[in-house]
Amino acid sequence: MSAFKNDFLWGGAIAANQTEGAYNVDGRGLANVDVIPSGEDRFPVMLGKKIMLEPGKDHIYPAMEGIDFYHHYKEDIALFAELGLKTLRISIAWTRIFPMGEEEMPNEKGLEFYENIFKECKKYDIEPLVTISHFDCPVHLIKKYGGWKSRKLIECYTKLAKVLFTRFKGLVHYWITFNEINMILHLPFMGAGVRFEEGDNELQIKYQSAHHELIASALATKMAHEIIPGAMIGCMLAAGATYAYSCNPEDVQKAMDKERENLFFIDVQSRGEYPGYAKRFLRENGIELVFGEKDEEILKSNTVDFIGFSYYSSRCASVDPEIINGKTSGNAFKTVKNPYLKASEWGWQIDPLGLRITSNQLYDRYQKPLFIVENGLGAIDTPEEDGTINDDYRIEYLSEHVKAMKEAIADGVDLIGYTPWGCIDLVSASTGEMKKRYGFIYVDKDNEGNGTLNRSKKKSFYWYKKVIETNGEEL
Repeated sequence: MSAFKNDFLWGGAIAANQTEGAYNVDGRGLANVDVIPSGEDRFPVMLGKKIMLEPGKDHIYPAMEGIDFYHHYKEDIALFAELGLKTLRISIAWTRIFPMGEEEMPNEKGLEFYENIFKECKKYDIEPLVTISHFDCPVHLIKKYGGWKSRKLIECYTKLAKVLFTRFKGLVHYWITFNEINMILHLPFMGAGVRFEEGDNELQIKYQSAHHELIASALATKMAHEIIPGAMIGCMLAAGATYAYSCNPEDVQKAMDKERENLFFIDVQSRGEYPGYAKRFLRENGIELVFGEKDEEILKSNTVDFIGFSYYSSRCASVDPEIINGKTSGNAFKTVKNPYLKASEWGWQIDPLGLRITSNQLYDRYQKPLFIVENGLGAIDTPEEDGTINDDYRIEYLSEHVKAMKEAIADGVDLIGYTPWGCIDLVSASTGEMKKRYGFIYVDKDNEGNGTLNRSKKKSFYWYKKVIETNGEEL
């Protein structure tokens, strides 16, 4: 008997801003993700330190074309069906629905596009899992209000959510309010359209912006439950257990603080209130959050149904300056290098056991079903002369993580599904590269934007197909 439930949702994950392209087609407006370039300016822009709200001639903007999923979605979904996916995690480009973010009426062409995608998924019995906001923020709302700095965005976001729930009722059962909501602390412009001027109190702005997102998320949760009875709506964080580098109690405390920095948002979304440690952090850092009159009640009454999370690697924390200097990276999180772990070509530490540990931590903490909505290995794939792509390193990575999921289930963790990132090659969110590939399906395109965009199956495609067919037994 398989460790996985019979209705376990094996799937794959993509995001609008990394795949769709067609940034100016059928009435779509300009979003923050469109104007984040590749190259050396990428991180300063994502951090909100370098202001770029219009595309310039000196940069490549990889999101503008992505892998042109906009024109290839039928072909791609047919490949996903051949792969055997039971669910597809996908996101909505806000500016396809409301090009400026605050129009009276939505853009019908944008709604039709997603409706066609969901119908195409249903044709193959693929269950859509839809993220309402996956790093998308209309540039107009950034220019006019400062992105999520402003409470005005709650109104704009909930209007978007209402349109989506009403239009796609009967087509979409699983929803996520915000992708990696904790990313607002690490990459504020990419995460929430937030940029900084000289002299800004950055911590104050980040946490106030996060508060606005938390209220928007709670209101969307309320709306989903009202409009689509029985809908499952979840939150989502960039997760990864933080280990203490040593048994020095100060290292343990540091690891706990880092852990809480990540979990704070989910504590609010899952439990409905700001935890004591968060109030202390805000107080000690001079952060005074402005609450609306009913905010506490809104949070308390509208908690999420499940916890979605991405997991790529664990993290490590220390107070020792010498050890801190040996930092490595992983999904925008700087972490102390763990001497027990290998790392990917991009310095992300590989820790399958960490997925079991993280899953247990989250389940112990929230006692709500978990959904692993991202997990994968970014690597350089080189096609052979005959066109085959032997990505055994990806198979090894994913296989070990599926084993860890089995163990977590045996521990008693309630796991809804697993959508590895990304089921098809796409633009890397962190670096803007195409050569940093994640998919089971190869897309012929390079970092400079050259290539045919032809799709071809990697060795991992056939491996994952077998995993799904055997419900996780054949790895």
